[in-house]
Amino acid sequence: MTSVLVTAPIPQSALDILTQAGLEVESYSGNGLITKAELLRRIVGKDYLITPLSTQVDRDVIDADADLKLIANYGAGFNNIDAAYARTKGIPVTNTPKVSTTSTAEVTTGLIITLAHRMVEGDHLMRTKGFAGWSPLFFLGHELAGKTLGIIGMGQIGQAVAKRMAAFDMKIVYTQRHPLPAATEASLNATYATLAEVIEKSDVLTLHCPLNEQTHHLLGATEFAAMKDSAYLINAARGPVIDEAALLDALKSGQLAGAALDVYEAEPHVDDGFKALDNVILTPHVGNATVEARDAMAAIVANNAVKVDQGADPLYIVN
Repeated sequence: MTSVLVTAPIPQSALDILTQAGLEVESYSGNGLITKAELLRRIVGKDYLITPLSTQVDRDVIDADADLKLIANYGAGFNNIDAAYARTKGIPVTNTPKVSTTSTAEVTTGLIITLAHRMVEGDHLMRTKGFAGWSPLFFLGHELAGKTLGIIGMGQIGQAVAKRMAAFDMKIVYTQRHPLPAATEASLNATYATLAEVIEKSDVLTLHCPLNEQTHHLLGATEFAAMKDSAYLINAARGPVIDEAALLDALKSGQLAGAALDVYEAEPHVDDGFKALDNVILTPHVGNATVEARDAMAAIVANNAVKVDQGADPLYIVN
């Protein structure tokens, strides 16, 4: 019988799709992430691999299973997989794009608003020493109306963020390899600019670009020095797009007013320096952590395995 290895707990709906199609499913349900040793042991003889982006699928793993016909990544990213090597073996690698757009855009919007209005700081204050009462100059944040939102990466998520923040009367500037069509720019009230211009103009700068060789440490000490000292930085893309050591220095020195991070350079590790700062919000990679998004992702990976098993091409091949 054709078999599938699922390396982390995923919605039951995906397992139902697989079993109803006649596939034998083996699921890892241990504590924490599956280890490489466990993955190497379990993958032998499996036809399809369904794995979250937190699991590394390198050459050793790919070579351990001569029967492997598909690697279905449960996540929009796929930096955890050696997709180029898989291609040399004739193994398609797929991801789950698009379905994370709404959730990630909503999380980004929430982080922007929460950071500007110091809501996490306020919650901490009320849970500890409290406050003496309303005062004209007490605990001031900033309104977003009239401010400039800079977006690095204007794909589906970037556009969804622009749409939401334009409703807060923010000016939108963005950068990526190529400008959007004029009609799309007009609908979002967004203006194309160079990376340097976006960095310099932004009151809030949010990242929605992929992680690759060109974007690794896209923002570092030079870029932070060029930003307004009143600016906020949001990262719900990929951790290594930011040089975190440089960001921590910039926050400590007052080069930036604050940051909100949902992803981390050495994830899941978070530098203790960020934890000590009141003007930093830290969330545990929850960009697409909604029932709706995760169910949609589950359907994609399961149906892709079924498609390949039935002789069809899977959706969203990345290699």
